[in-house]
Amino acid sequence: MSFINWLVGPMNDFIWTYILIAFLLALGVYFTIRTRFIQIRLFKEMLRVTVEKNPGNDGVSAFQAFTISAASRVGTGNIAGVALAIAIGGPGAVFWMWMIALLGMSTAFIESTLAQVYKVKDGDNFRGGPAYYMKKALGWNKLGVIFAILLTITFGFIFNSVQSNTIAQSFSSVFGFDTAIIGGVLVIATGIIIFGGVRRVVRFTQICVPVMAIFYVGIALYVVAINITKVPEMFSLIVQSAFGFKEFAGGGLGIAIMQGARRGLFSNEAGMGSVPNAAATANVTHPAKQGLVQSLGVFFDTIIVCSATAFIILLSGLYAGGEHGDGVILTQHSLALQVGDWARYFISVAILFFAFSSIIGNYYYGETNIEFIQNNSSALLIYRLLVLVMVMFGAMMSMKTVWGLADLFMGLMTIINLVVIAVLGNVAFKVANDFYRQLKEGKDPIFKAKNIKGLKGTDCWDD
Repeated sequence: MSFINWLVGPMNDFIWTYILIAFLLALGVYFTIRTRFIQIRLFKEMLRVTVEKNPGNDGVSAFQAFTISAASRVGTGNIAGVALAIAIGGPGAVFWMWMIALLGMSTAFIESTLAQVYKVKDGDNFRGGPAYYMKKALGWNKLGVIFAILLTITFGFIFNSVQSNTIAQSFSSVFGFDTAIIGGVLVIATGIIIFGGVRRVVRFTQICVPVMAIFYVGIALYVVAINITKVPEMFSLIVQSAFGFKEFAGGGLGIAIMQGARRGLFSNEAGMGSVPNAAATANVTHPAKQGLVQSLGVFFDTIIVCSATAFIILLSGLYAGGEHGDGVILTQHSLALQVGDWARYFISVAILFFAFSSIIGNYYYGETNIEFIQNNSSALLIYRLLVLVMVMFGAMMSMKTVWGLADLFMGLMTIINLVVIAVLGNVAFKVANDFYRQLKEGKDPIFKAKNIKGLKGTDCWDD
């Protein structure tokens, strides 16, 4: 493992320092301006279309697609990832995590709208994502295959190792369970669900994710309420640490930005190219609707759930010094200080549900890309078995190794996807303008590909 850490560390530093953060911020600003600040202007519409009914019997509803993506988003990144960012980058990392999310809402709109435009029919369901719009819109089939392989490895294997690792750490710390036993239980539970197909994934995530998120945010609000006099000081600390001279002089500013960006991206996935796989499954009357739904998903994940963790940790004051650990253990100690020792058990249960739902959501992203690469039952069976192996392997790996691999693979994925959506941005802008026009006319927007001049490869929208 030390060799892996030695190899991965410098690669991560180069990708994130010199390429990815600047690319994320620049494209986020560009998409925000070109969509006329869609994340603010149409926020109310985001809420409306998220609960809109399925217009037919095919695919899944907008809300179900939201929960599939939320299952992947809301997980280890929200509890352990935020704690890791604060432990390494200080309170200022929270500010940069927010910035990545607010700008990322427009990026999420673009990539998810494109996924809807270029989705394909798969029996009674739909599937799609970056690999599909690379092939159908640009004719870049080889790049689509490369991306599909990379996404399958990243989510099906690496990210699921992170999730099982966090569950194992949490339960080992609180209950003293052996990590191998925890890994075995996770393998059995994961196998039961993933061998049941996408419908079972949908049924699990649409119940599990909202319920646990509401409970977790409720606890965080209680912590804020009992520390209400400290809240102004906390926000001041976040902003000062994000821009402060002390941090700049000591090199801490760069660390805060990098940690905020890394953990923010790991959590909300805006621009990574993963969420479009969930967005494509939805049966909606206009592609921009699912773009809005997934834009709201970024807000829900980072501005609400990640902030809940950040507030718990910062109000406790335990993040400095490192004696209370990092990752999920820091979150456990911070909440226990505020509400009592029972909180350590609550966090363990919360991380179990959050991280396990992420394993299921991550699995689905890999499945739809396996179907893009090689649509046969043998390939899918091999993929499912390897997912179970990595869930077990992750439970017994070190935290540093799994997070390092996660940063590397998501960085490579994101760079490829950002290049492609930058090239295809004009398609998404035209689709968005078609949505705006119909909305201003008082209509429930309905998309027809023929209304966008030169649009091709839109099998599901050609009627």
